Amino acid sequence: MPENPAAAPLDTGRPGRRYLIRGGAVMSMDPDVGDFEIADVLVDGDKIAAVAPAIEAPGVDVVDARGRIVMPGFVDTHHHLFETALRSFLANGLLVDDGSGAPSADPTYVGHVLQRFAPVYRPEDVYINTLFGGLAQLDAGVTTVLDVSQIHHSPEHTDAAIEALADAGRRAAFGYFEGDGRAEARYPQDAYRIRKQWFSSDDQLVTMVMGGEFYLGEELYSNAWGIARELDLQIAAHAVGAFGMRPLLDDLAHGRGGTGKDIGFGPDVLLIHMTGMSDFAWERVRDAGVHVSVSTPIEMTMRHGTPPLLKLQQLGLEPSLSSDVETTMAPDPFTLMRSTMTMQRMLVNESVLAQGGFTPPGHYPEPAPGTPQLFTVRDVLRFATLNGAKHLRLDHKTGSLTPGKEADIVLLDATALNVTPLNSAPGAVVSLMDRSNVETVIVAGKIRKWQGSLLEADLVRLRGELERSRDHLFRAADVQQNLFAYS
Repeated sequence: MPENPAAAPLDTGRPGRRYLIRGGAVMSMDPDVGDFEIADVLVDGDKIAAVAPAIEAPGVDVVDARGRIVMPGFVDTHHHLFETALRSFLANGLLVDDGSGAPSADPTYVGHVLQRFAPVYRPEDVYINTLFGGLAQLDAGVTTVLDVSQIHHSPEHTDAAIEALADAGRRAAFGYFEGDGRAEARYPQDAYRIRKQWFSSDDQLVTMVMGGEFYLGEELYSNAWGIARELDLQIAAHAVGAFGMRPLLDDLAHGRGGTGKDIGFGPDVLLIHMTGMSDFAWERVRDAGVHVSVSTPIEMTMRHGTPPLLKLQQLGLEPSLSSDVETTMAPDPFTLMRSTMTMQRMLVNESVLAQGGFTPPGHYPEPAPGTPQLFTVRDVLRFATLNGAKHLRLDHKTGSLTPGKEADIVLLDATALNVTPLNSAPGAVVSLMDRSNVETVIVAGKIRKWQGSLLEADLVRLRGELERSRDHLFRAADVQQNLFAYS
């Protein structure tokens, strides 16, 4: 932090309120804007007004960014925020019990999180879990999220989730997915009410996405997809070979899936994971302009299948990055970027070494023609910012430091012990930094974190509410609370 930290500028994000972020290493993520070793960013209301090496703006407040990397906020395209109270419960866990009797086979995600914990959530549990998880990600520099909210047991659960996203004060796409199917559930028909009541305008900080999961059966997912297209909503769905979804995706790719004319791949579809899918389904995804969200650490850990990074490369596609579940892995962007880069490079590097047979003189061969290019830090930064915004249909608002876009900005401390001396801004962010380097976070021009501390958040009170929610969930689900039993 600066030696003499100043108070945060007041009333940021309001119309006509201007301030200047001065003297940082600016990484815009926009090729037309470029990068600057030292530059200023002028914020006017909720928008980026200018990015340049030296901006004259007499009389405005100045945010000292010397020694900081200034870049767009990160985007997470798939996070189950309602599970925040279950953090680390499944540090070893798989998706389902594989019958092995191993420690990872029990507890599991389906058996415990979805089938035991999820049914006992009350609306107040949905609210505090979603709010606390949102604030925690905001603290880590994630300014935009798709909340894959599979907890809509009733309209009251739904409204609690939306209120929590709004109260967190960051950009979010509310994913309206199914609940447990109880009598008072209204999925997917309640989408009409939700759209009218909460999302009558698309020009707001929280927007809406329609969940349309294939595992719900043709009639239900067809209904959801049809409603989404009637209401002009983006569609999101999981596609996981380990859940037996490959035949369903193949049917859809061949035009056989679903029960109505509004079912089919298109650029309004975001598929999550895409592990274990056929080449034909992948080709249809590419041709139809479908987007793919990859959750690299979770897919590797919970046996979803190998993250499809090489398949995306082969088809000329790029992913966005997502955290998935805090039951098993940290949801910060640094974990996502590093795991994606190291996993892809491991696969490619091993294939190159195998080309030489591991014996001299070919033990370190030149890559054969057609070998995939290694991911770079620039690649994974793009996946975690601009690609995420594109995949949520928000790139006209966020994802890069482009004048005219809304000011979703993070200032990362490059003077910290784990980074200094700074030799490469992109390299430092991806290879060295963690959430402790996230110093200041701005959403739509409003400063939400200032020099290491979240603003307007009573974390002591909220932590107590989250702990009480956790205690209720374990008690109601009849799962013993034990700090050492599940790992």
